[in-house]
Amino acid sequence: MESGRERPSRALRRAGLSRERVLAAAVALADEGGVEELSMRRLAKKLGVEAMSLYNHIANKDQLLDGMVDFVFSEIEPPSARADWRQEMRKTAASTRDALNRHRWAVGLLDARPNTGEANVRLYEAALACLREAGFSAEMAIRAQSIKDAYIYGFALQDATRHEEEFLFGLELILDGLEKRLAAGRGDL
Repeated sequence: MESGRERPSRALRRAGLSRERVLAAAVALADEGGVEELSMRRLAKKLGVEAMSLYNHIANKDQLLDGMVDFVFSEIEPPSARADWRQEMRKTAASTRDALNRHRWAVGLLDARPNTGEANVRLYEAALACLREAGFSAEMAIRAQSIKDAYIYGFALQDATRHEEEFLFGLELILDGLEKRLAAGRGDL
């Protein structure tokens, strides 16, 4: 082979490398061994490339973690403002819980990262739109979304993946309380 030319297999591997592929591999590594075990070297090995080639797609480990969090948020099904708000909040809560069960390492990172990404923004805006459409004020919608997220994340932190009934019971208590406020004309603060 001529000097200065790469072997075809290495060139093909590098050509297939993308930000999305890097993030998917990083999430898979974290799923296998936890986020603490994730390193650029291990990630490069999993992808079959040199570690330096990762920096064409991810600037540093902080950007990698932010991207991984965005990857997890992208798996969560957002609520629709055009449907029953309670059913939509249930759907999104279940989808969030499922994503956190698939990616146990993400529980502590979802709201801890300073740049959680576009998927998080889309999800949050969809939840607020759903609650606003139901009749909640902007302030109450923000509070409702925050308490729902705190409940889901807290439940996930307790590693209660096999306690579906308890999760749904607690979620219904939250939704019942919100519905009572709305029905009493107190959808505002």
